Parts: sequence; C-alpha cells; structure tokens
Amino acid sequence: QVQLVESGGGLVQPGGSLRLSCAASVSISSINIINWFRQTPGKQREFVALINSRGDTNYRPSVEGRFTISGDTANNAIYLDMHSLKPEDTALYSCNAWYQQKNYWGQGTQVTVSS
Repeated sequence: QVQLVESGGGLVQPGGSLRLSCAASVSISSINIINWFRQTPGKQREFVALINSRGDTNYRPSVEGRFTISGDTANNAIYLDMHSLKPEDTALYSCNAWYQQKNYWGQGTQVTVSS
C-alpha cells in the first residue's frame, strides 16, 4: 500500500510560481508511474504531468514549458514546479501512483491563481 500526501498549494498572483510536493510512503523508485492531476468544480479531472521509474516525463500541452515534474529519491517525493501561472491553472492538484498493479491517490492541495 502507498500513502501520498500533497503540499505546497496556495494563493499566487498570475505570472507567479509554486512548488507542489507529493510525499510517498514507499520508495519512489519502486513506483511505476506517478502522475499529477487537477480538477476544478464541475469539470472532469485532467492529467497534468507524469514521471515514470526511468525518469521519463510527459505533460499536458497547456503546461509544457511552464511546469516541471521531478523526483527526489532521498526524500521519496515528487515535485511539480509551476511557473508563469495563469488563472486557468486554478484547481485542486492531486498526485496519483501506480504501484504493484494498484492505483493510489492523495487528498490534493489547492492552487488558486488570482490577483
């Protein structure tokens, strides 16, 4: 079983930056894929970025070049560095992990981009 705890959300002005963290209860090297998703009320949850156990990454087009996903094996954490934030990036951001053929979710951290 894997527990995921997100942190780092908050209120930021347009153009600002935030770093989200996803702390895992197991070694991230043992997790096949870790994703960041986001959701706003009334909308479907959408994929943001992923990193796999080889370190390969992928992003939704609207965040590519502004967001970076990375892994920290020393702290068993996955980070999402977000820059040039826009109001449309406002959402509840959650991390998701595929581990031993099961899927796990964290509780999420709220990001609000507003002046």
